[in-house]
Amino acid sequence: MALNASCPSCGAPVVFKSASSVFAVCEYCQSTLVRHDQNLEDIGKMAALVEDRSPLQLGSEGSYKGIHFALIGRIQVKYSQGYWNEWHLLFDDMRTGWLSEAGGEYVLTFMQQVQEPLPAFDGLKIGQRFVLASQTWTVSNLENAECVAGQGELPFKVGAGYPVATVDLRSQASFATLDYSETPPLLFVGEAVDFKLLKMAKLRDGMSEPTATVTAQVFRCPSCGSPMSARSREILAVGCATCGAVVDTADQNYKILSKSLTARDEKYTPRLPLGSKGTLEGKPVEVIGFLVKQSKVDGIAYHWSEYLLAGEHGSYRWLTEYNGHWNVVDVLSRPPTSSGVIEVDSIRFAGELFKHFSTTQVAEVIQVAGEFTWRVRRGETNRVVDYVAPPLMLSRESTANDLTWSQGVYVSPKTIAEAFKLPGDLPEPIGVFANQPNAWAAADHRVWSLFWKLVLVAIVVQFFFVFLSGGKQLLRQDFTFEPRRSDEVQTREFEVTGKKRKVTVKNSTSLNNNWIGLEMMLVNKSTGTAWPATRELSFYSGYDGGSWTEGSRDDEVVFLNIPAGTYYLTLDPDMAPNNSLAVRDTVEVHTASAGWSNFVMVLIFLLLFPIFVSMRRAAFEGRRWAESDHAPVSSDDADGGDD
Repeated sequence: MALNASCPSCGAPVVFKSASSVFAVCEYCQSTLVRHDQNLEDIGKMAALVEDRSPLQLGSEGSYKGIHFALIGRIQVKYSQGYWNEWHLLFDDMRTGWLSEAGGEYVLTFMQQVQEPLPAFDGLKIGQRFVLASQTWTVSNLENAECVAGQGELPFKVGAGYPVATVDLRSQASFATLDYSETPPLLFVGEAVDFKLLKMAKLRDGMSEPTATVTAQVFRCPSCGSPMSARSREILAVGCATCGAVVDTADQNYKILSKSLTARDEKYTPRLPLGSKGTLEGKPVEVIGFLVKQSKVDGIAYHWSEYLLAGEHGSYRWLTEYNGHWNVVDVLSRPPTSSGVIEVDSIRFAGELFKHFSTTQVAEVIQVAGEFTWRVRRGETNRVVDYVAPPLMLSRESTANDLTWSQGVYVSPKTIAEAFKLPGDLPEPIGVFANQPNAWAAADHRVWSLFWKLVLVAIVVQFFFVFLSGGKQLLRQDFTFEPRRSDEVQTREFEVTGKKRKVTVKNSTSLNNNWIGLEMMLVNKSTGTAWPATRELSFYSGYDGGSWTEGSRDDEVVFLNIPAGTYYLTLDPDMAPNNSLAVRDTVEVHTASAGWSNFVMVLIFLLLFPIFVSMRRAAFEGRRWAESDHAPVSSDDADGGDD
């Protein structure tokens, strides 16, 4: 039940909508009020909120899992890299929760009581994994922050300068925060949410009454005097496009975070000018920041560019470019399960298998221009681990206090040029990038698919001809040849019908350590035309430390283009005179079935195309992985050694 009271300072009405609220800020005089049953105590003025780009305000309403809620309170927290908002929610079922808003990411959490002791703040490290509340968590952020302002109803007493030591924990599906500003610490568990799915209403831009406007800061670079600006108080650092100095915009004296570039420092020109506006995936974006990073491998420096894009509802995206290769990058609110600090060979995420590509131990910022929401400076470093599943890339970036995951999608230079309506074409990519799609992969799939279809057709055609011209037995007759009798023998007559055919004559003998020569003649009874053939068969076997055989007892000869007619065979044997064993011979005559040689040649011809495409695909992958931590080792490299 709501509590209605009056502000002790100005008399304005103060309504506590939630029974758990013990603290409020008068919206008229900014007095800080503490609730004591039915009475209010004024404990001083609350510091003014820092203006930001948040679309939310007190009174905004939304829905989460079908339950309506309203924003009844807010605290604004300052940390090393900027500000974030914590919105106090009251649901229709009288539950309360928190909606965290930082860098365009929204996380909704609820306080959860646990029986097990919570880990000590000082004992936690980035990437550390442990089980809490029946879930496995990874430490993604460690922060010593402070509350700078409050607004509306809150369940605890806060004020400017109130310390907020927090630890962010992530699993693939959930998000949790350990709040060490209380004793014992508090655990809040929830998940990252899509702003659109919250169905928010009564946002700042949608209000009919005037709302506070964000006044851009305009100032001159303390280093070179060039004009500079920051579009809002949310921008904490601006890099001078003229001299490269980086300025802290939150400091009233515009303190220099990093000095200007020297004459020896190479200056890079952004391919997308600051202020460029475009549309990516149907959403408007503006280039507000440009930085260049560098890593060194075996003494060789590699550089790449990163562009910060301002999107809708205070959201941010990134574009990265290396040697003409572009990626659209989004920070993941739900990182992979394998999100510790130890590299693994592969990660399965969102149904894709990502393979480890490279680990950059030190990625250093060497140039900064434009606006950034954290205090970026030249010389700052982080560690980057990349996993690829083209056209996707997962990247894990970590420092001593922070761990984030992002997912990039490879896009062509043409797509970027069209998105930002650039007057000219962007440079063509050089080499093969880590997550560049293999141009031969689709062709490889199509060609192999077509190959198997054509093989099936070839098999059907072959078996059709085999069936149509299938071999038919015309004669089967047994003979016995005596060593000392070499009389010619003649078979029974048989008929060959239809068109000209191949006729196969097969001899199956009983040879055993013996040989026999056969002078054969296929004779047309009507015309006397004869087709001769001479064959020699031999078969030997024995044992000499092991069984062995040589030769064959069987033989086959094919007579081509034999016309229809009545035929017989003559066989004139020639046998070894010193062998007294008779040789039995079974003679079979068949019309030959369709041959298989043409079929094999067709298969070989068809196979050439998919082999060619597969080789090109493999060559592309070889060029990709040659740039990774898993590059193939050549024989020369493997030999190594000193001369």
